[in-house]
Amino acid sequence: MTGTAQAYRLPVAKVHDEDLERLLLIRHFELTLLKLFERGALNGTTHTCLGQEHIPVALSPLLYEDDFVFSNHRGHGHFLARYAEPHGLLAEIMGREGALCGGVGGSQHIYHRRFLSTGVQGESLPVAVGVALRLKRTSHGGLACAYIGDGTFGEGSVYEALNMAQLWRAPLLVVVENNGIAQSTPTAAQMSGTVAARAEAFGIRYHRIATVDVAHIRDQLGPLVTGVRQSSRPLVVEFVTHRIGPHSKGDDTRSARDRLDAELSGWHRAYSEAFPERFARIDACQRDLVARVAAEVTARPVVTRERP
Repeated sequence: MTGTAQAYRLPVAKVHDEDLERLLLIRHFELTLLKLFERGALNGTTHTCLGQEHIPVALSPLLYEDDFVFSNHRGHGHFLARYAEPHGLLAEIMGREGALCGGVGGSQHIYHRRFLSTGVQGESLPVAVGVALRLKRTSHGGLACAYIGDGTFGEGSVYEALNMAQLWRAPLLVVVENNGIAQSTPTAAQMSGTVAARAEAFGIRYHRIATVDVAHIRDQLGPLVTGVRQSSRPLVVEFVTHRIGPHSKGDDTRSARDRLDAELSGWHRAYSEAFPERFARIDACQRDLVARVAAEVTARPVVTRERP
């Protein structure tokens, strides 16, 4: 195991059943999507968040119902951590009746209540700034939360948005899921400098998290997120994480050693070793739940739309 993976694997002290349920719901949902693709049951593409599920689960109770969440192409976990609606999400991805967006959004473009996702890198951050400013004027302590990856820092719109957010004091929470690879390009080969230095350049508060312990993450972020609400100033939170699956379905160019390191240093191993009996019980329940969801949604009719 590499030194990086060894340093990242920290002990976990405690976990609530609800958190394990949501973590494992997302894990089995993503694994099921890959199986459905193998069977030819899905069209288009999809990008799983395998290995990164703990991030939105940790953030979930820190976000209010009236907050807006802006997601990206790897957003199924962001959605399921906020709304436990796997039937509607899978129906959307499969184009079946009961789909969240009538089957027109697919895997990457979801609009549901106050959740929006997009497959266009950097698109959501300027929109999130505008929504945050609107919330500042119309709500008490509302914020916009935008998930981006390290690869998205190659988009100029990110810097324009960060500049506006700080100048105009937007209550914006920017969550950077730094998994060390942009599609198939290692971050070190496509991004100079650091995320911290980029936030500092705009005078934006920054916090780095390199643990998979959900409870510890909340302890760290709770006061900081409250500060975003009270001060109406942006915050950039960088998560050091690992993507254990491919970019999309079969396009993983990393070595077997790197993929193994990512797997061994994740939340799944940490919690399964710390709480083996409870983990196994909840894991089996969530696996069965997702299997039932997949069977039920697959049996639904395909969404049909009349031509204009």
